Amino acid sequence: MQQPSIPKGTRDFSPEEMAKRNYIFGTIKRVFQLFGFRQIETPAIENLSTLMGKYGEEGDKLLFKILNSGDFAGAVDTAEWNAQNSNKITAKIAEKGLRYDLTVPFARYVVQHRDQITFPFKRYQIQPVWRADRPQKGRYREFYQCDADVVGSDSLLNEVELLQVVDEVFRRLQIAVTIKLNNRKILSGIAQIIGAEENIIDITVAIDKLDKIGLDNVNAELATKGITQAAIDQLQPILLLQGDNAEKLAQLKMALAASPIGLQGISELETIFEWLKPLSIQNKVELDLTLARGLNYYTGAIIEVKANDVQIGSISGGGRYDNLTGVFGLENVSGVGVSFGADRIYDVLLQLNAFPETVSENTAVLFLNFGLQEQAIALTLLNTIRQTGINAEIYPEATKIKKQMNYANQKNIPWVVILGENEINQGVVTLKNMQSGEQKVVSHEQLIEYIV
Repeated sequence: MQQPSIPKGTRDFSPEEMAKRNYIFGTIKRVFQLFGFRQIETPAIENLSTLMGKYGEEGDKLLFKILNSGDFAGAVDTAEWNAQNSNKITAKIAEKGLRYDLTVPFARYVVQHRDQITFPFKRYQIQPVWRADRPQKGRYREFYQCDADVVGSDSLLNEVELLQVVDEVFRRLQIAVTIKLNNRKILSGIAQIIGAEENIIDITVAIDKLDKIGLDNVNAELATKGITQAAIDQLQPILLLQGDNAEKLAQLKMALAASPIGLQGISELETIFEWLKPLSIQNKVELDLTLARGLNYYTGAIIEVKANDVQIGSISGGGRYDNLTGVFGLENVSGVGVSFGADRIYDVLLQLNAFPETVSENTAVLFLNFGLQEQAIALTLLNTIRQTGINAEIYPEATKIKKQMNYANQKNIPWVVILGENEINQGVVTLKNMQSGEQKVVSHEQLIEYIV
């Protein structure tokens, strides 16, 4: 008989793992709320017309498509099957897909519900997304994103606050990070200066890989996209800028002096860095021109966060996407947001052994079951304990005490309440500490004091 299994790139989570994941979600949620963001949810399934064309050609390939219900193959004739044109066939047999991220569904939500929304609209969303990617360490096919976005405001204060959100989340999680910052307008200015404006997407996709594949391979990829050697040579000193943020921006000002769009991007970053100065940001914020993020919709600031002490991909990222809602028919609505990769954050905390000991959602106290009479009194005490917010349970059968004790040990329950005939006659309980083995006889009223 074949053993049951799950698809590659997906995972089961035990109760202990879920307690740790909920610690991450809870921390992020509290910070989002602290900055005035409100929660929404959107369906796991979206129309492919909503998703396709929003993530670039590479992103479209990673969308999970869902076959139409019923006779999905009936819409395709024999000639089309024989032609083996997968894109054409897919369009006929699949109208829906699993969401690739939370930002595009959010843009759809804003357009669809614009009459009920007060702008600027600050929302957060914590839900799973799916990508048909090749599974590897830190990269999954099903994973959670935790997004916060502001739409309906052009102000750079939104970028500054989102950077504060990022800093505060990782401060609370006790993960040291570097927050990398760039601006798509600067990248457009670079493409303009080297005479390759029509190749802006090719350039950004390639240089976004600089950390992964190295400069020589990036240059080779640029050449395959039809970018001239002269333009590639002109790009090198810009990619390899040295110095602190102010020095890099000063060098860029000189290099992009003839590009109005490039100078606008520099000005936006200068404003953001200036406003961050008095805000006591704990983590390093640095300008990184190689940060391009291949997603087509970013138009201004680009944000990416790397853990300093663990080798893993980005654990948070985002940016401004002025034109995203326009593809759904709502023009001139600017947006900016950040997304936290909860699964990668989990892996980082695990490697750093940084989960707090108090993260458990475990049962605090177990009542042993001695029989019907004892159960009745135990249920009353359990009710009182639970009303104080303490996690408590009773063993469901009056079976061997050793078996019930083993249950408590296996679940790491710290306290066991013994309520037998003697205890009932005296109006007390025996409370056992499962770590030390110490036992105390306490009154019903004292019970809560001991187990808190």
